[in-house]
Amino acid sequence: MKKIGWVCILMMLMLTSACGNVEMTSHPNTSSNPKPEADESMTPENTTDYCEDVFTTLDSETEKSFYGTWKVEKLLGFSNSYNDASEYPTGQKIIGDEFIIKKDFFSSKGLKNYTNYQHELKNPLYELNFICYNTISFYRLFKTDPDTLHINNNDKVKYIVLNDSSTNLGIPLSFFMVNNDRLILLLEATHFELKKITD
Repeated sequence: MKKIGWVCILMMLMLTSACGNVEMTSHPNTSSNPKPEADESMTPENTTDYCEDVFTTLDSETEKSFYGTWKVEKLLGFSNSYNDASEYPTGQKIIGDEFIIKKDFFSSKGLKNYTNYQHELKNPLYELNFICYNTISFYRLFKTDPDTLHINNNDKVKYIVLNDSSTNLGIPLSFFMVNNDRLILLLEATHFELKKITD
């Protein structure tokens, strides 16, 4: 009986020792190994899931970036929610066209091939409707792949709309201002990269 007891105790000690060794090998001591740092460019600074709805006039910093004569440089892509009056899916007839955005004057008459988008307004009403702080909130609101517009996770994107001051009605052109240094034209569901020619 005593022999069986000693055998049981020895077996338990062996099992305990084996479990300890398994634990040591399966969970190596990592305290001396530094953990890799997270890539900060991949982590949004502002993690809000929704864009901020502001519905206000343009601030002076946005005005400075926004006003000027712009040239349509290239087609970026499309929203996945609806079509528009441009040449879907290429939209190339607008490349190279120009338009003017000033505080007291707006003209898209330079968009020669699309009469639906040709407007000339005195004292236009520019309104900042939304500000998005990360790609998740941007996609959630606009149903547009931020990658196709070259919008990165920490970019601040302002959505600007345009209204006729005489009728208070909107026109079918709007804009994404990215970090106050890029402007993207939206012709309803089609998006174009713009290049500023003059201030």
